[in-house]
Amino acid sequence: MTTLALDIRDLVKDYGSTRAVDHVSLQLAPGEVLGFLGPNGAGKSTTLRLALGLLRPTSGTVSVMGHPAGCDEARARVAYVAGDVALWPQLTGADTLTLLAALRGGFDEAYAGELVERFELDTRKRMRAYSKGNRQKVALIGAFATRAEVLLLDEPTSGLDPLMDRVFRQCVVEARERGQAILLSSHMLSEVEHLCSRVAMIRSGKLFNVAEVSELRSRVGVEFDVIGDVDDLGRVPGVTHVEKLPDGARVRVVGPPGEFFATLATRRVTSVHGREPSLEEIFLSFYDESAVP
Repeated sequence: MTTLALDIRDLVKDYGSTRAVDHVSLQLAPGEVLGFLGPNGAGKSTTLRLALGLLRPTSGTVSVMGHPAGCDEARARVAYVAGDVALWPQLTGADTLTLLAALRGGFDEAYAGELVERFELDTRKRMRAYSKGNRQKVALIGAFATRAEVLLLDEPTSGLDPLMDRVFRQCVVEARERGQAILLSSHMLSEVEHLCSRVAMIRSGKLFNVAEVSELRSRVGVEFDVIGDVDDLGRVPGVTHVEKLPDGARVRVVGPPGEFFATLATRRVTSVHGREPSLEEIFLSFYDESAVP
C-alpha cells in the first residue's frame, strides 16, 4: 500500500472563539499536484502551517509521508514557500541559498545552480535589494532544490512576471514527474487549471468541495452561444441557464446535450459555438453555492 504524501484528518484549529480550520480532511498522493483554492481568510495558510508543524491543531491529525507533522522525520520530507517571503536582508542571494541548504541538511547544488539560471536570478545582490519577485525566486529555488517528497506552496508566484511564472510551471511539472507531491495554494486559477488534476475548495475554514477538475466541469456544464431562433430553450431538459444576446442566447447545458441539439435541429439556427467553463467560473459557481444556508 502506497504511503500518502500528506494525510490530513478531521483537522481543527481554534484561536479563542474563532475557528480558522473546521474539520478539514484532505489527502495528497505522491506524484500529485492538488490545487487549494479559497478567498483570503478562508483557512488555506493556516492549514499549510499546521501541515508544516508550525502550529498545533486544536484537534485532528496531520502526517507527512506517514510521520506526524512537525517531527524531524516529517520536516526532512517537506519544503515550503510562503506567498510573501521574508529572509535575511543582509545576506546575498547566494549566501541565503547556502544557509537554506545548511538548515535543511543539504540540497542538490547542481540543480540549484540550474534553477538560478532558469529563473535568471542575480545571486550577488543582497536580499534587501531584491524585489518581491526576486525574493520569491530565492524561496522557490531553495524549495525545489531540496527534492523534498512534499512541497507546500502558498501563493508561490506572487510577484513573478509571466516569463518566470512559466519557468515555475515547468518546475512543478518536473517535480510531479519525479514523484513529488505538491499542495498548491493559489489565486491564479489559470495556474491551478494547467497544473492540477484535482482541486480542494475551502471557505470559512471548511472544505466545501474536493474533486477532479474534469468532474467539476461536467457538473457545471458547457456553455453554447446560439445565433438564431432561441425561443423557449429554457424548457429543454439539461438547460440550466439562458442569457439573451442581441442575436441569440448563451445557454448552459449540464449532462448529455442530445435533447438540446435535437431541439436546435427544429429551429432556425445559423451557428452554435460551445465552450467549456474555466476553472475560475467553476470555482465561483461552487463558491456561490456554498454560501447558501
